[in-house]
Amino acid sequence: MTGSQATAEVFITALKSLSKKERNHVILRIAEEKELREDLLDLSLIAQRKNESSRPFLQFTKKFNR
Repeated sequence: MTGSQATAEVFITALKSLSKKERNHVILRIAEEKELREDLLDLSLIAQRKNESSRPFLQFTKKFNR
């Protein structure tokens, strides 16, 4: 486990130890920060699409170069 992974585990453990009301306040506060909200949205999309098939970028761009 890397240092950043260990730090993440500490934060998750602390977040899980909070009451639901406290946890909601923390999550809402994170969502209020534009940069953090964008990071969460990006990471969420990556997690949702991680099992999708992919194709080489050049193959993708061929349909636009006709």
